[in-house]
Amino acid sequence: MATVYTNSRGQEFNQLFQSFPILEYAYTPFEKNYNAIAGVDFARENPAVPVALVCGYMAFCYFGQKYMKNREAFDLRTPLALWNLFLSTFSFMGMARTVPHLLNNLRTMSLEENLCTDPQISFGDGACGLWVQLFIFSKIPELVDTFFIVSRKKPLIFLHWYHHVTVLLFCWHSYATEASTGLFFVAMNYSVHAVMYGYYFLMAIKQKPKWLPPVVITIAQISQMLVGTALCVMSFVLLNKGESCAVKKENVIAGGLMYGSYLYLFVEFAVKRFILAPKKKIAKKLA
Repeated sequence: MATVYTNSRGQEFNQLFQSFPILEYAYTPFEKNYNAIAGVDFARENPAVPVALVCGYMAFCYFGQKYMKNREAFDLRTPLALWNLFLSTFSFMGMARTVPHLLNNLRTMSLEENLCTDPQISFGDGACGLWVQLFIFSKIPELVDTFFIVSRKKPLIFLHWYHHVTVLLFCWHSYATEASTGLFFVAMNYSVHAVMYGYYFLMAIKQKPKWLPPVVITIAQISQMLVGTALCVMSFVLLNKGESCAVKKENVIAGGLMYGSYLYLFVEFAVKRFILAPKKKIAKKLA
């Protein structure tokens, strides 16, 4: 008899290996039986946590740069390499758990159902639910990225800190309100970060991958923002049509504004770095 998986609310949920039994051996018992509800409750009951973290983070960005202004930069090459390797490995593992689950959901449900179904049924518990939860709370330690930038006296651009601040706030709100759209965003972000942090690791150990031009990563990021914006627009339309979707309108609006602003900022970054900057170099050589 097939195992029935239920969370602490008594809701049944399906896992990928139930559709493809051969995959069950790739999952640990802890993952298969993971109950994510406690983490959801914690996020819902503690909305001040991400706000406090963001305030502390912004203070560090300001005062950290002032502190380092007249001091020598720290090298930190080895800790940075290890940090990027850890994040890349973590993201690859998260991608391996969430992307196949999302693809299976898209195989068995319509896009509208994927955008609207209660996440505790469609992806919020078990193995996928564990890695979604890890993704949400990983936005806190990811702030350490900025420590390396500040302590090594590298340029702290607006796109960097704005991205960290808004992602942390949006992810926390999405998880606390149990947004049904979450798996799309989690799977995309894991995938892009797996490659991006892997690239950063190789750069940190001075092994620049010639087979992976940085423009490819930027294109992947822009594609992520395009899809994210489109999904938020689609969810907004469904809600306005009166469809029963397990996502709040304010979350969809916030997500649309966030992804839309990322799209603009990443396109602007790409144009400056990959189109305008090379032209300036050529002009200098010809001058």
